[in-house]
Amino acid sequence: MNFRLPARCKATTLILAVISTAINTGIAQTTITKWPMGKSAAISLTYDDGSINQFRQAMPIMDSLGFPGTFFIVTGAIPGSKYSSAFIGRPVKDIIEETKTQATGKDNFFERASAVGHLGYRGTLQYHFEAGTLFEQGKLDEAYRKIDEAYARVRAGEFAAGKDTSGEAMESGLNTWEEFRSYAKKGHEFGSHTISHARLAVLDEVNMLYELEKSREDIRSQLGEQHCFSAEGPFGTENERVMEIAFQHKLFPALRNRMPHEYLEELNRGSKKAPGASDKEYVQWQRGPLSATPMDLMRSWIDTLVAHDNIWLTLVFHGVSGIGWQAKPAEDLAVFFGHIKQHEQHLWVATFGDATRYMRERMASTVSSQQNTDRITVKLENDLDKKLYYLPLTLKTYLPDSWTAISIRQGKKGLKHVIGKDQQGRYILYEASANRRQIEIRRK
Repeated sequence: MNFRLPARCKATTLILAVISTAINTGIAQTTITKWPMGKSAAISLTYDDGSINQFRQAMPIMDSLGFPGTFFIVTGAIPGSKYSSAFIGRPVKDIIEETKTQATGKDNFFERASAVGHLGYRGTLQYHFEAGTLFEQGKLDEAYRKIDEAYARVRAGEFAAGKDTSGEAMESGLNTWEEFRSYAKKGHEFGSHTISHARLAVLDEVNMLYELEKSREDIRSQLGEQHCFSAEGPFGTENERVMEIAFQHKLFPALRNRMPHEYLEELNRGSKKAPGASDKEYVQWQRGPLSATPMDLMRSWIDTLVAHDNIWLTLVFHGVSGIGWQAKPAEDLAVFFGHIKQHEQHLWVATFGDATRYMRERMASTVSSQQNTDRITVKLENDLDKKLYYLPLTLKTYLPDSWTAISIRQGKKGLKHVIGKDQQGRYILYEASANRRQIEIRRK
């Protein structure tokens, strides 16, 4: 896998080759379009937690419009999953005993926060989430005290025996792997949202990796390797330690939490920066429509895309029609998705994984072209892992005005094309695969 964390997180970034155009300028010049078939922007419709109305109400609307989605699912409670929520470490009774005499601090916080939801009592998991929120807000002493409070109440016998499960895990658990397989066959992508929807920022490394690795294993065994490309750490975490560990272990090539590329500016859901103000080659603009988000605002996001050529809008939905966090009515989704459909000549609606693939393939590829009397040859190459990066790229090649009819082939395969014209001249758009035979454009 050629994808690692940037230098700010003590790792090496994806090695990128500069996109090259034809040696000659003007006629026969060939470039790779920023988005497939020269579209203005990309949109990924992503959903967290796997609540059941995402599939029963939102997905049919998307299917009717031909829109694929990406669904980040919590795997531990899905019937048939091999791995369920668990604490990996020493016996919890030893940890409980230790809390009698040792306060929680930086040296034992991650272990105790990892274990607190697995002590065998109902009600302790909430302390994991509350401590995690405080920790990510930088309120470390308050987080430590929150964990001490949980263990003190356990020692005092204030909790009933039992096991806690997060609400998000229960939501995904109302679905079946067989249903997910049927949705995947329609072109939808599934990604990991961990085993239990834990606060990764407050887990020790072994439990963090358990949440990510074992969720990946169940997705791979149930849905196939192609659905092990994308993941989202719960609560949209951007914790540096989590990101460093996740990228170091190369479990998922694409994390919605972080896309570490020099050519990409990330504007997360809380960002107030206008995406059009960025001078980067690409902008990943995340928006999270909530229950009360006005439709006019949501429509304005689409208008912003059409006005620029470098924005990848990543929409983050949760609940649908009363089920799940910040649920949007299916009727609102139908109106909004219909607005996107009205602009589809400008917009590429793609899964999170495919949008990532196209962007990385384009930035890692070189293209060159040569022309003689009646033929233009084009070569397209990159050094990415072909098992992960396999989307065709859209090439734009300028033609002599006298070439009124052409044919295109890559090896033995004929390629479809679209003819257009701009200030530079007549051109064709066509899709080709990297590292295959050269492309031949022949004058008829």
